[in-house]
Amino acid sequence: MDRKLWRHFDLLLLTVTVLLIIFGVLMIRSATLESSVLQETAGRQALFGLAGLALMLFVTAFDYRLLESLQKPAYVLTLAILAVVVVLGSERFGAQRALWQGSYQPSELAKVLMVLVLAKYFATHEGEMHRLRYVLGSLLIVAPAVALVYLQPDLDTVLVFLWIWLVMALMAGMRLQHLAIFAGLGILAMPAAWLGMKDYMRERLVSFLLPSLEPTARYNVDQALVSVGSGGLLGKGYMQGTQTHLRFLFVRHTDFIFSVIGEELGFVGAVVVVVLLAVVLARLLRVAFLTRDAFGRYIAVGMAAFIFFHAAVNIGMNLNLLPATGTPLPFITYGGSSLITMLIAEGFAQSVLLRHKMTEFAF
Repeated sequence: MDRKLWRHFDLLLLTVTVLLIIFGVLMIRSATLESSVLQETAGRQALFGLAGLALMLFVTAFDYRLLESLQKPAYVLTLAILAVVVVLGSERFGAQRALWQGSYQPSELAKVLMVLVLAKYFATHEGEMHRLRYVLGSLLIVAPAVALVYLQPDLDTVLVFLWIWLVMALMAGMRLQHLAIFAGLGILAMPAAWLGMKDYMRERLVSFLLPSLEPTARYNVDQALVSVGSGGLLGKGYMQGTQTHLRFLFVRHTDFIFSVIGEELGFVGAVVVVVLLAVVLARLLRVAFLTRDAFGRYIAVGMAAFIFFHAAVNIGMNLNLLPATGTPLPFITYGGSSLITMLIAEGFAQSVLLRHKMTEFAF
C-alpha cells in the first residue's frame, strides 16, 4: 500500500475515538466496582477496544472500492447472519439476538454490511433517486433484513436499519413528497404494528407515554433520572455515585452508562461525552464532503447515521426523552459486538478518506 495515502488519515478522529474508549473503560470500571460478578468487564472492554482498533486500521488499509463488485455477496451474507440468529440465537432481554451464549450479536455487523449494500445502490442510481421506483428499490433492499430482525424480535435494530436507509435515501435525493407518503403509510400501519409487538415492547412504550399506568416498568428509567439529576454541575466524583454503587441503577454498565456519567461527573462530564461524539460525527461527515466518489460518500453518510442513531437514542433514553431501549452508547457502553462494529464502521470511513482524491483504481 502506498504510504502517501496515510497522510490523509484523520488523526483527530482516531484520537477522539480512543478517548471515548478509555472514558468508557473507566466508567464501566466504576459502574461494576461493587459487583463481584462484573469485576472483569472493564478489562474485557479494554481488550475489545484494542481488537477493534486493530480491525479499524486493517479496514482503513483495505481499498473500499473493491467492495463495489461484492454488493450481492455482502447482501446475501447480511441476510444469512440475521437468519442464523432467528434459528439459533439465544434469548436476552426478550429478544433472540445473540449467538454463543449471548456473547456475540451478528445484527451489529449486519448494520455495517447494510450501509455498504445501500451505498452501492445509491451510487449506481445517483441522480435518479427523485423517482419513486428507485426509492422503492432501495426500500426493498432493507425490507428482508428488517423482517428477519423483527422476528428475533429486536425493535431497536429494526429502527436502526430504517434510520440508516432514510438518511442515505434523503442524501441521495429522495423527494419530501415520497417521505410524506411513507410516513402516512407508517401511521396507517401502527395498529397492526402494535398488535404484532411483544408484551415487553408495549410495556416500554406505555411506560414512556403514560408513566402512571406502568410504574414498575419505569423503575430503571426513574433511577436513571435520579442519577443524572443528583450529579449537578460537577458530579459526586469518580466512583462516588450512590445510585450506581448502592445498585439502585440496573444495567448501569450497558444501557444506562450515561446516567453513571451524569451522576459521577455531572453536567460537565455529560457534555464532554456529547461533544466528543459530536466531533466523531462531524469528522465522518467531513469524509462525505471531501470524497469525489459517490460510493465512498454514501458509505461515510451511512456510517455517520449509524453512530448518530445509537448516540441520540441512548442519551434520549437516559434523559427520559425517548422510550427505554437496548441501544448502546457508541464507544462507551460495555459490549464487544457494538464497540468492534463501530470501529469497523469508522475504518471504512477512514478508507474512503485515504483515497478521497483518487478517481481510478490503482493496483
